[in-house]
Amino acid sequence: MAIFFSQAKYLTSAFELSQLLPDEGLEIAFAGRSNAGKSSAINCLTRQKGLCKTSKTPGRTQLINFFTIDEQRKLVDLPGYGFAKVPKKMRSHWDKVLSAFLLEREALKGLVIVVDIRRGISDLDQALIEMVGPVLPLHILLTKSDKLSRSAVKAEIMRTEHAVKHAQHTVSSLSTLNRQGLDQLELRCSQWLDMC
Repeated sequence: MAIFFSQAKYLTSAFELSQLLPDEGLEIAFAGRSNAGKSSAINCLTRQKGLCKTSKTPGRTQLINFFTIDEQRKLVDLPGYGFAKVPKKMRSHWDKVLSAFLLEREALKGLVIVVDIRRGISDLDQALIEMVGPVLPLHILLTKSDKLSRSAVKAEIMRTEHAVKHAQHTVSSLSTLNRQGLDQLELRCSQWLDMC
């Protein structure tokens, strides 16, 4: 499994719906608030430090970025949301493009919503869960888990599971520093990509 994800390569980026790749194969998208650790999570999953550009500055991912694993399977890095300094016009463009991508794309088999474990599910995360939840299986990934004690991580996972309350939605934590929790993320993504 690990070897499989490590084959990921950058393929292309899209700003408009018309620039998206053909709607075929199997895809998993990663979404989350700016600075929740989305790009780091993808880098951890693929065991590649520089596959996704990471930054301490929120709002750096401004395109839909596609990474190919093989001819059939892809990972998709979506623009971070909730960054106040993004101009209104740009925000409404992203909302329109992302809504269409998440709700209409046939190739999309699952969505990983990346949440900073210290902040918990925000109103924007919740809105995304409610919008996409009936249509698509979700995995809530609580990142930066090394910042909390093990008991606090466990408690936050249980709190999040209770908040999500849906059989096809799952929750796990991840530390990109020591890769704790990576096996659960790999398993979920593998199921969606029909690899196990």
